[in-house]
Amino acid sequence: MRIDVLYGAEHLGTQEVQGRVVAMIDVLRASTTIAVALANGARTVIPLESSEDVVTRSKQFERAGVLLAGERRMLKMDGFDLGNSPAEHTREVVEGKTVLLTTTNGTRALLAVQGARDVVVASYVNLTAVSAMLRAALRGGADVTIVCAGQHRQFALEDAACAGRYVYQITKRLQQADVNDAALAASLIDRKYGDNLMRLFSTAAHGRALAAAGFEGDLAACAAVDSYPVIPIYQDRQITKLGPERER
Repeated sequence: MRIDVLYGAEHLGTQEVQGRVVAMIDVLRASTTIAVALANGARTVIPLESSEDVVTRSKQFERAGVLLAGERRMLKMDGFDLGNSPAEHTREVVEGKTVLLTTTNGTRALLAVQGARDVVVASYVNLTAVSAMLRAALRGGADVTIVCAGQHRQFALEDAACAGRYVYQITKRLQQADVNDAALAASLIDRKYGDNLMRLFSTAAHGRALAAAGFEGDLAACAAVDSYPVIPIYQDRQITKLGPERER
């Protein structure tokens, strides 16, 4: 059994994806927002490349049943219903709706994953639930790849730390698991910050940028471990919540 961490979706190759279970991490904020939206009753989240793609895809739905969501440079796009803030994706807003989402990093990373056995969206808010799924996959003989979306194709400290936490969680009592150097580095970063996620976010460049843009509340939401214990599965170009209606 093997666990590989990759820093950036541009490094994805057939070897790291084909037949594997892939976890995509974009802590600040796409992974968190997707988990929040599904936990609050969104029917599905559909990740898309651009705002133009969102508008085009929305024409396939009744307007009352779809929400246009997305950000560029952290801010909600003009004319869209929602941005990429988890605080906006409340039950009152998203329940029963299809959310069409485009973000700078997270949705693009998801769209880059092709040929995986399963793709799951991971963050701190659904740590235990997703870790259990990944651990079960390892025990079942599947290799795991954890993809850190990063920030503008650059390394993102918060994504690496979260990946390290997942490596720790899914390798507990699985000493025979083989990990790559990036996974070892991520584990060291996780150990440095431990449970002090607000210190992690205040150190990370993207965390500082979000705070400066007025999204301090989003940082607290993204740091709330296990607050939204859902397993978002990306399949057939859409993300839905794993549950009785969608078993593997």
